Amino acid sequence: MPEHVHLVLFPAKQMNLGRVIGEIKSRMARRYFALTPIPVSGARRVFWDKRCYDHNCRSPQTVVEKIRYCHNNPVTRGLVSDPAEWKWSSYNAQLGRPDVPLTVQPVPD
Repeated sequence: MPEHVHLVLFPAKQMNLGRVIGEIKSRMARRYFALTPIPVSGARRVFWDKRCYDHNCRSPQTVVEKIRYCHNNPVTRGLVSDPAEWKWSSYNAQLGRPDVPLTVQPVPD
């Protein structure tokens, strides 16, 4: 999405998910700012909002529901007419299509 990201994660037991999300956000912001000129010298740049919305999936059906939501979000927003058109989605990877820019693990049955 242009201004937010959806992730479906299966954390290992004892994983500090807050730390993992923080690391993902930190690395992404550093990479983005390394490629983006500073608009004003000394200006503070912020990439991510401080807030984060999460949902604990307690059943395989809920996991599939959330993945479908993520896949359909660009369609709902009017950015594409079909989930397969959104390059940065796991939709095409789930279908086994080649040339997907993401590494995605299969959804458990």
